[in-house]
Amino acid sequence: MTSNVQHLISVSGGKDSTAVYLMALESGRPFRAVFADTGNEHELTLEYLARLPERTGGPKIETVRADFTLQLARHREYVLREWPKQGIPDQVVQEAAALHEPTGNPFLDLCISKGRFPSRMAQFCTGELKEIPITTQVVGPMLKGGPVLQWLGIRAEESANRAMQPRFNRHESGSMVWRPIFRWELAQVWKQHSRHRLAPNPLYAMGMGRVGCMPCINCRKSELRSIADRFPDHIDRIERWENVVSAANKRRSATFFPAVTDPTDAERPGTYSRIRTLIEWSRTTRGGRQFGMFFDEQPGGGCSSDLGLCEVAS
Repeated sequence: MTSNVQHLISVSGGKDSTAVYLMALESGRPFRAVFADTGNEHELTLEYLARLPERTGGPKIETVRADFTLQLARHREYVLREWPKQGIPDQVVQEAAALHEPTGNPFLDLCISKGRFPSRMAQFCTGELKEIPITTQVVGPMLKGGPVLQWLGIRAEESANRAMQPRFNRHESGSMVWRPIFRWELAQVWKQHSRHRLAPNPLYAMGMGRVGCMPCINCRKSELRSIADRFPDHIDRIERWENVVSAANKRRSATFFPAVTDPTDAERPGTYSRIRTLIEWSRTTRGGRQFGMFFDEQPGGGCSSDLGLCEVAS
């Protein structure tokens, strides 16, 4: 490896990326660290990342955020131009168009511009909110100064998809990607924290299986129940987002989780279930078959990006 290689650590606030940050410190190499704030993060994760450098003596963690101002403007023009041709009532058109102004929250702005929330079948959140901003705002400028090696906290035992990834490869941005803890087991990750006398993200001690998006579209039933019990304000936020994204699309409907119907819900047959219905269901020992198909034991419940910027639940 040549001496002019620039090292970049992608940090999420989770246990694995923190272990890689600590490994980079041990190497003695100069490096930069970057975090992509999706706008759907827990405040304890943001605080943990802000204090990580002072607790370890490592470099400051740079934060990037996606900006969807142009996408919102383009979609607003489309709404005003095309929706009336489709017979959409003028009041609906005007209400939706008015909502196509930047809110300052990347996750919400993305969903308004798309007219929907991401899903497992259309998981555009990771690429749009993490990979693209890191690539354009940090990796691209760094490449002008020489080769870039991105260190990623990905382990093979996390999921079948991740087990198939190489330890080392070239990314389409032109940088190289390295997964230094690829063969590590979970115990080694915690040992790395202990060796540096560093407490992990406090969300783990609160029973969270992952500490990224709160909630993640890939969360399991038990995770959703825990989030609702411990952090009800995050559920309140999702409910507000569902209302906004619903009003911003011509279907007048949007659900944070997939628009599945619960066949056990006799009082609301054929009605798409929003966040409050799912929270009620998460607190029961039964539930709609289709809910269970989506939530229970989701295989590989993290992003499919080769950068693996989302944490997989333990």
